[in-house]
Amino acid sequence: MSAARPRLLYVTDLAYQARGRRYCDEDVFLTSRLRAEFDLALCHPLDAAALMQSFDGVVVRNSGPVLGYRKEYEAFRERALQDGVRVYNPLTGRADMAGKQYLLDLSAAGHPVIPTVDRPEDLHLLPEAERYVVKPKLGADSIGLRILPPDALPALADGSVLVQPCVDFAYEVSFTYIDHDFQYALYAPRPDRRWQLEPYRPTVRDLEFARRFIDWNGLAHGIQRVDACRAPDGELLLVELEDLNPYLSLDALDEAGQDSFVAATKRSLHRFLAG
Repeated sequence: MSAARPRLLYVTDLAYQARGRRYCDEDVFLTSRLRAEFDLALCHPLDAAALMQSFDGVVVRNSGPVLGYRKEYEAFRERALQDGVRVYNPLTGRADMAGKQYLLDLSAAGHPVIPTVDRPEDLHLLPEAERYVVKPKLGADSIGLRILPPDALPALADGSVLVQPCVDFAYEVSFTYIDHDFQYALYAPRPDRRWQLEPYRPTVRDLEFARRFIDWNGLAHGIQRVDACRAPDGELLLVELEDLNPYLSLDALDEAGQDSFVAATKRSLHRFLAG
């Protein structure tokens, strides 16, 4: 790393139209605050591989689903790993960064996850339900998600999709971590309005739930979001562990919460770049 202020390439797709969220606003805010301690340049994810060698580190933030540029994303990963480029989050994540296989693995291992299978011979392992969620293993942002009756499942469970029961949950809640430190929790009181979020005060049991997945993933640095739903029995079930480019919903925090998150991000980045 250079002796001057660290140089960061901040990867974001400012034009991506996310349902219920404005990626561009979040990244404009965060980069405006990070500039106090880092020299920053923003680029589109398709440009990252060509530019990253000129920087001390690459921060992948709201870069959008990689489905639309899977080949280019894999080339970026391969080159960054080969050349020893510092990418934040590190490219060793075991969760969404590597696809949705982890949901199958965690479900099979008995972790508190929405029951998940991908093969017709395993459909009997799912609890009986009137409706099931079917979504691509390489999906993101609800792209390709379908809700179907039980009789439609055998023809679709071909290993390329995940099949889960439709859980009648009370609400969804997200826990945001930097490195291994809890930062804040937000929830959607109305299940039909996923991105109308409010602050959530987690219990000790809630944090134990979220922390087990952060520990399982094993990332020493980076920002992760644990998404869960409150099942009918009152327990939390994992919906997703976002370790690639989690949207942070910083606009749902008050000023003190935003300041605290930015300060923690700066500290984490300095530690990461120091290596």
